[in-house]
Amino acid sequence: MDIKQIQDLIKFVSRSGVNEVSIEQKEFKITIKTNQAPTYVTASVPAAAAQVLPAAHAAPPVSPVEAKEVLVPVSDDSKYLTIKSPMIGTFYRSSSPDKPLFVNVGDEIKAGQVVCIIEAMKLFNEIESEISGRIVKVLVDNASPVEYDQPLFLVEPI
Repeated sequence: MDIKQIQDLIKFVSRSGVNEVSIEQKEFKITIKTNQAPTYVTASVPAAAAQVLPAAHAAPPVSPVEAKEVLVPVSDDSKYLTIKSPMIGTFYRSSSPDKPLFVNVGDEIKAGQVVCIIEAMKLFNEIESEISGRIVKVLVDNASPVEYDQPLFLVEPI
């Protein structure tokens, strides 16, 4: 299994909602675990509706898999573009602790410019921006774990 296949497997696992996958072959064994906690939703029936429904026709309980609560934050970030993590790993803002940061808030970036590194399975992957603009906000702390498709930077298009 090569690194591309492993990255594709990691992406698949993170999208599928599965918490753990193990694959074992002759020459290697790989286990991928996610930090996703189960999603539980509680719902209550308004008092007026509860009085109208007879007990025999009450709605069945909603299982955690059937529904998800969606919260939409209200902010002015809608005018910004987001650079997201292409993989699961550890986020680093510089190539080593004694080196300068790849980008800071206020820096102008161009498409193809390295903005951070994500370490996955002892491999350091340089993450290049796909957009041009000015860094407005860094959304992840240095040396923090990140998930697939997690927002890393907010960028104001120029």
